Amino acid sequence: MRNILIIGATSAIAEATARRFAAGGARFHLVGRHAERLAAIARDLEIRSGQPVTRESIDLDQLDRHSALLERAEQALGGIDVVLIAHGTLPDQNACQQSVEKTLAAIHTNALSVISLATLLANAFERRGRGTLIVIGSVAGDRGRQSNYVYGAAKGMVGLFLQGLRNRLSGKGIQVITIKPGFVDTPMTAAFEKKGLLWAQPDRIAQGIVAAVERGRDEVYLPWFWRWIMLVILHIPERLFKRLKL
Repeated sequence: MRNILIIGATSAIAEATARRFAAGGARFHLVGRHAERLAAIARDLEIRSGQPVTRESIDLDQLDRHSALLERAEQALGGIDVVLIAHGTLPDQNACQQSVEKTLAAIHTNALSVISLATLLANAFERRGRGTLIVIGSVAGDRGRQSNYVYGAAKGMVGLFLQGLRNRLSGKGIQVITIKPGFVDTPMTAAFEKKGLLWAQPDRIAQGIVAAVERGRDEVYLPWFWRWIMLVILHIPERLFKRLKL
């Protein structure tokens, strides 16, 4: 039975992924900002898994609390096998353009807090000689677009960091998996006009995450067709790309 730590457990993708893991047998420690929602998810997972679920509500922007947070998770589970880092925000691009403070806050939440946690977890896994680290990135991090380049910059930073981390830990019994979803129908994207063929439900992303763990994947676009969409976007010459106003 796996011991799984989920950070950002109240996100729609994290909740759906936890349910998938619970079906295969798992024990959970959940971390999130919203205590009531966290408690409801914990109760649901206890029913699904037949195991007690521990939880903690915390502001993950406070980087100096990360080390103690992970120590408590380790104690609660009796060891951590798998970690899913899924917290984040979708900042208002227009507001960020007008405010350095808001831009840096978005990068702090979506990149620096993730890198802080990933560093601590990677070092712990390296000492133990095993572990799986899964991080939710985004296709937005593959190329800067005027409509979301602050969010994209944060996700791009995380993606490059994980590439290096994966390279460093290669051959040491540790999986580092980058998940790059496209458009996903979640509360975070509620303001978007949708739902066309490119939009996916959280459970479809969750299914892909669990499959990535089982298959030992490194970087996964979800749904799968986003790999080919982004390949095309990445190969558009910059002179043309800037005229597209994406």
